[in-house]
Amino acid sequence: MKLVIIESPFKREALKKYLGSGYEVFATKGHIRDLPTKGLAVDIKNNFEPKYEIVPEKKELIEDLRKKANSAEEVYIATDPDREGEAISWHVANILGFDKNKNCRIEFNEISKKAVTKALEHPRQIDLKLVNAQQARRVLDRLVGYKLSPILCKKIAPKLSAGRVQSVALKLVVDREREIENFVPEEYWLVNAHLKKSASQIKALLSTYKNKKYQPKSKEEVDKILEECKDKPFTVTQIKKSKTKSHAPAPFTTSTMQQDALNKLGLSLARTTASAQQLYEGVEIQGEGKIALITYIRTDSVRVSQDAQNACLDFIRNKYGSEYLPSKPNIYTSKQNAQDAHEAIRPITMDITPEMAKPTLSSDNYKLYKLIYEIFLASQISEAEYSNVSVNIDCQDYGFKVSGRTMEFPGYTAVYKEYVEKDKEEGLAGKLPKLEESEQLSCEKITTEQKFTKPPARYTEASLVKAMEEKGIGRPATYASTITVINSRKYTQKEGKYLYPTELGRKINDYLEKFFSGVINVKFTAHMEQRLDDIASKGEDWHSVVSSFYNGFDKLLERADKSSVTMKEPPKETDIICDKCGGKMLIRNGKYGQFLACSNFPKCKNTKPIEMQVKKVGVCPECHSSMIERKSKKGKIFYSCERYPDCKFMSWDIPTGERCPKCNSPLVQKGKRIVCSSNECDYKVDN
Repeated sequence: MKLVIIESPFKREALKKYLGSGYEVFATKGHIRDLPTKGLAVDIKNNFEPKYEIVPEKKELIEDLRKKANSAEEVYIATDPDREGEAISWHVANILGFDKNKNCRIEFNEISKKAVTKALEHPRQIDLKLVNAQQARRVLDRLVGYKLSPILCKKIAPKLSAGRVQSVALKLVVDREREIENFVPEEYWLVNAHLKKSASQIKALLSTYKNKKYQPKSKEEVDKILEECKDKPFTVTQIKKSKTKSHAPAPFTTSTMQQDALNKLGLSLARTTASAQQLYEGVEIQGEGKIALITYIRTDSVRVSQDAQNACLDFIRNKYGSEYLPSKPNIYTSKQNAQDAHEAIRPITMDITPEMAKPTLSSDNYKLYKLIYEIFLASQISEAEYSNVSVNIDCQDYGFKVSGRTMEFPGYTAVYKEYVEKDKEEGLAGKLPKLEESEQLSCEKITTEQKFTKPPARYTEASLVKAMEEKGIGRPATYASTITVINSRKYTQKEGKYLYPTELGRKINDYLEKFFSGVINVKFTAHMEQRLDDIASKGEDWHSVVSSFYNGFDKLLERADKSSVTMKEPPKETDIICDKCGGKMLIRNGKYGQFLACSNFPKCKNTKPIEMQVKKVGVCPECHSSMIERKSKKGKIFYSCERYPDCKFMSWDIPTGERCPKCNSPLVQKGKRIVCSSNECDYKVDN
């Protein structure tokens, strides 16, 4: 019997279909060795060596794994094909006592017969460059979190956390809000001439004055235009005809999938991530059993394998005809800072269409699979072709313009048409009537509309992911967890689909800008991501990368800690009288929440708990109301929604109100971590 070790138990059934009876599949359910949840666990004086330990709840699982590995004919470690997966493989190999040169690592970008068979034929050594890049990231994040968070607790409020990437993501949200608040709108006007040719109507937009670009800025300017154009002829001065082509969009990366899922399907980041994970790991398909439908979902590449491209081109030829094939296959280029470790996100096979899969897929899974399938199919189809005509029409010194466009060949829009954005640009029409230069047109009316420039839009989860990707902050595997953390910590909040910084989020950002702007900023964070990439691609020493960061960071920590600057809320005076000295009691914030303390401290050290009839904690993930702390008949504390019995959600741990980006189960607070409430899911992030 040969043993294949994977991370997620949800992959097991789909994978076993392709391995056959001679293999057993064992799931680690994520990390089995990691930095402990308590303490720094990084030896700063000893070259930043991490102090790993067995994850406490995985001890029995590891014993079982060792037994199976010892009795196995061969052992393959098939954790996820990314840096974190490589690090997990390394930890597994260490626990099992494997030689570092052992060819035990296999990886596949998709759970398919061909990919799995090929992986088994080409096992390799664990890539220590990838492992070290992940170690450096883990150590850097631990240093920032465990060194910076206590300062925020000391200077602002208890139970706060900071993170190397999460604090920069928060900064983006705060900076955008300030940009909106400081925005000064500017007035401008649209002027449209409604012209007529026979039975056809033409709406032309004012665009020039004395042959120069022109946009009126006031009603006085508009009144002048109306007066000067009143009862004057409108003459066609120029007609330009052209042919244009529109190229198909690239297949999805993690970022573009998350953006399109929100913008086109209305799926939140958590729902999208959960659905994508399920489609990758395997879902029930009628007549097929449990199979995986899409390739690996954490990628920044738009590259497509030759086999997948050829299969797609055959599908296009058979379904749409040869005229829909491009003259040469479409090739897309990944962004400059992309790791390009995996293919784009695509369907594993074109044979399972969204409609075939629909009967057994959940609503979210069907919608996302359809989107992924159709964007990939469209990406391999020829360009859409258009006939364009642009007409300039003059009246006195004013130039009006109208453009028309008609489709000559649909190309990729034959597949992607229901998602293609309609062009709403002013002055763009459909098919125009036949016009001749020097021809005069009658003007039925001139309409005007006052407008004001608008501030930039607030971030949505999708546009924040896009900004993080464009600025080089984080990587595909970290986008969802980063945004989840700042939401669950109440540093940001959602109103509709938009993200706003809370007052607490602003305060944290202000403090970090004052004392840590050298490291908590977009440019430096992107630079550190590049250094991590250099470890993975060039084999740079990870200890040196961490050291170069920490040497400067340590000085900032010391300066902030010694500073008298504080952003703590001042104590609130109450009418409660101290029963020891007669002074007034104050409400203060402490490590475990608010409490009453005598205003004559330190002469009087009297303190008391604040008696509250109901203790509200956490947020209900079902209806977003507050959760109430309750006690069971046996005295065990649990949490239930304050809207009970209308909402019957309850939890043994404090829920954050967010959903797991892997499986969509509620996220809960456990110690200093946010974890998935599902026992079958290994998702967790340091809080």
